[in-house]
Amino acid sequence: MAYRRTARDMAGNPKQGGAGRHSDSSPAHRGGGAAAAAGASPGITPSMAQFLEIKAANPDCLLFYRMGDFYELFFDDAVTAAQALGIVLTKRGKHLGADIPMCGVPISRADEYLQRLIAAGFRVAVCEQLEDPAEARKRGSKAVVHRDVVRLVTPGTLTEESLLDARARNYLTAIFRSPRSSESGAIALASLDISTGEFEIGEVAAADFPGELVRLAPAEVIAADALIADAEIARAVGTHAATPVPAAYFDSLSGERQLKAELGVADLSAFGAFSRPELAAIGALLKYVDLTQIGRKPALRPPRRSGPSANLMIDAATRASLELVRSISGDRRTSLLAAIDRTVTGPGARELSARLASPLREASAIGARLDALGFLRENETLREDVRRALRHTPDLARAMSRLALQRGSPRDLAAVRDNLVAAQASAQLLRGASGGMGLPDALAHIAERLAGCGTALLPLLSRALIDDPPHLKRDGGFVRPGFSADLDAARALRDDGRKVMAGLEAKYQRETGIRALKVRYNNILGFYLEVPTGASKPMLNPPLAEIFRHRQTMAGAMRFATQELVETESLIVSAGERALALEQAVFAELAAAIAAEQRSLGQVAAALAELDCAAALAEVAAEQGYTRPVFDDSTTFDVRGGRHPVVEQALRAGATAAFIENDCVLAASEPAAPAHPEQGMRPARLWLVTGPNMAGKSTFLRQNALIAVLAQMGSFVPARSAHIGIVDRLFSRVGAADDLARGRSTFMVEMVETAGILNQATERSLVILDEIGRGTATFDGLAIAWAVVEYLNAVSKCRTLFATHYHELTVLAGRLPQVANVTMDVREWKDEIVFLHKVKAGAADRSYGIQVAKLAGLPHPVTRRASEVLTLLEKSDGKTADGAALLEDLPLFAAAGPSVPSPRLRGEGQGEGQPQAQPPPSPIEGALAALNPDELTPKAALEALYRLKELGRHSE
Repeated sequence: MAYRRTARDMAGNPKQGGAGRHSDSSPAHRGGGAAAAAGASPGITPSMAQFLEIKAANPDCLLFYRMGDFYELFFDDAVTAAQALGIVLTKRGKHLGADIPMCGVPISRADEYLQRLIAAGFRVAVCEQLEDPAEARKRGSKAVVHRDVVRLVTPGTLTEESLLDARARNYLTAIFRSPRSSESGAIALASLDISTGEFEIGEVAAADFPGELVRLAPAEVIAADALIADAEIARAVGTHAATPVPAAYFDSLSGERQLKAELGVADLSAFGAFSRPELAAIGALLKYVDLTQIGRKPALRPPRRSGPSANLMIDAATRASLELVRSISGDRRTSLLAAIDRTVTGPGARELSARLASPLREASAIGARLDALGFLRENETLREDVRRALRHTPDLARAMSRLALQRGSPRDLAAVRDNLVAAQASAQLLRGASGGMGLPDALAHIAERLAGCGTALLPLLSRALIDDPPHLKRDGGFVRPGFSADLDAARALRDDGRKVMAGLEAKYQRETGIRALKVRYNNILGFYLEVPTGASKPMLNPPLAEIFRHRQTMAGAMRFATQELVETESLIVSAGERALALEQAVFAELAAAIAAEQRSLGQVAAALAELDCAAALAEVAAEQGYTRPVFDDSTTFDVRGGRHPVVEQALRAGATAAFIENDCVLAASEPAAPAHPEQGMRPARLWLVTGPNMAGKSTFLRQNALIAVLAQMGSFVPARSAHIGIVDRLFSRVGAADDLARGRSTFMVEMVETAGILNQATERSLVILDEIGRGTATFDGLAIAWAVVEYLNAVSKCRTLFATHYHELTVLAGRLPQVANVTMDVREWKDEIVFLHKVKAGAADRSYGIQVAKLAGLPHPVTRRASEVLTLLEKSDGKTADGAALLEDLPLFAAAGPSVPSPRLRGEGQGEGQPQAQPPPSPIEGALAALNPDELTPKAALEALYRLKELGRHSE
């Protein structure tokens, strides 16, 4: 079957995507094409002709061409790979009169080099030898070994442990926008982690598409050429590896057929309703997998639905701002994920990351997770035993995928065995802890899946495999002695050939009565029996002559052979090969047995990951003192004693000050709503948060957003209590950054993100806004911030924390009943500022910017001058009439001038409305005014500088 390439317009560029394969029916695959090509092109060796033919079928990939123990690359591929990998570029023979560039990598280190090439953006076609060279030689001395591409390696189709992050998914995502949905802008996404079989389907609005891509974090995105050419889609795809494929791949009918075939069903109703765009995306995804895996099928799990109806929607900017899975700098260690990750297995870590990236919206599903977590938190012994049973358990899902794709190793077989052992142990622990009340539903479902598989498979694998199998199946040595009688016999012959022949020698001595009979060996005859001539007569006559066949007469001795000796010799000579072949047969038998249990093993893999994730969240809840949140359908967000999970752990690790907890009560208030009983803070739908920089405003804002995410992912939260009405969308606009690549200034980015919030927020949303309007002129920014507050209050009606330095906004709390003022408490001491990091009712009277600047280390003349200017500005109170006078009091180099304030700053001789007489200019000022720098030669400028220095000396 011939496959078409997936990137027709990118032929010859292995860095820009596409997939293709060499036809099974092509001449090279049949073995005669290379010779034909060689005959058609004089001077080309058969092997090089075969390479050129296979490369022509895969022009958009680097071709790893198997030759013995190396993968060789030739021509432009060699030049490109040598530069990317930093390996030596050599040459081999000539083509059309020119040297053929060549480089190569050893088979044993192929994964290492593949990883580097894939990370650099290349795609690689792996061409293997499909027959033994000895078989090729039977066809003639010039016959070439059968070779063909067995796999196309792309960023989204990796399966090897060495190429993957054990704690992160590796999604391949297909995106499709139907022409019918062009007005609404809905985009369908189908995502598959080929290394685990995890399968996810969804459809989102165009505005939610960037955030959905960030949530999925695909390693590779495939889309039709026209869709990738769309500017907005291209910007959203960003740094993800994008592979254009023909639009014909996005066929909903084909997608429906393929999905039914993969799931082994005649109807998809049991898996939910799929829209036509979703089926089209599924069709392209499965087609691409089939192309890159050359027809081999990965182990797919049933698809899971995602989207606005199932998940809390978080846009791309919010995910970056909240640093959910990695910090803004890209470091995972300071992210929320790192703060809560106590998992002990790779699959558990991936499950935790998936839950954090996709918080739920359904209260019952969240409650089920919380029930399981609470049970494990209260049962410390059970939690520790479960984590001990799971610790160091291999990755079952990825082992199964490699076996299904025929890339498995003996260790993958052992991974299945070890996971079944862990599954049975965990199921027993859970059942033993159920007690009279039983297990929570989520844990009961986990225990049911763990106990329902492996009853026949586990004993088979335990009997077949040694405890610690080798990594490569080609070396053998992984089958346990006693499992196969034939294999044991072959190994005995291989390892104990001398003993076997000694046994035959003793046997023949007994049968003939000739004590001098010996088993000998030479390179001509092989093994034979040697008897002195005088004792050989009985062996030449019946009945011994029927068993012992005369072979050679020597001076003083005669040589014989038997059928048993010949067969034993053959077995000994080929015993190693036979033992290896028998082990490969055992491997295939075990892999087939695992394939037959693929669905139930997939359930076991998912259950173990969920159990590890739940136990890890219970561990962090017990360790950090988290509490269970309460959910309902209201629009309340009532958090008492909330803490920032990342900052709190950082402070604790550094043994510095303890984290200061704070309350947050966002709820629609009645006209006479009571204030917060402890601090007089009034519940309101929108809190205006004021206070100086460094006082903790941003931390307070972010911690409440993180508490919402933790709660809806099904985790306990860092607070004394939390009552949360389900949030449908979370928005966080904290921090400032430009986007110069897209021509956006810092203020433009701020406005774009704010516009997205105002256009999408609903009454059930939670909005976090910090310093709206700071990137423009004071009055412009104040006006925008004012209007945004009014819009959020009157139109969006969402729960909002709005931090600002525009103290003028605080008057809105007296005009709008759903707006309340809170501030960060600070104290002044000896012209210094002390941050208490406590939220209290009220509004800040000033921002303490100069005090913060002192803490930052600004030079003393700068902060001193800033204080003088601030005094003047506060006196003028922003009146335009004082603008000219203000400029007069801001002379050049004033920050470096004397510390005595100017008369205007001191207020001396000033009467309201009376102009102040200006002092005459100093000699230096007069000399400076007389200079025209544009007319000075270098020598004249130097002389002028000396004059100014002299005037300065006289003025002292």
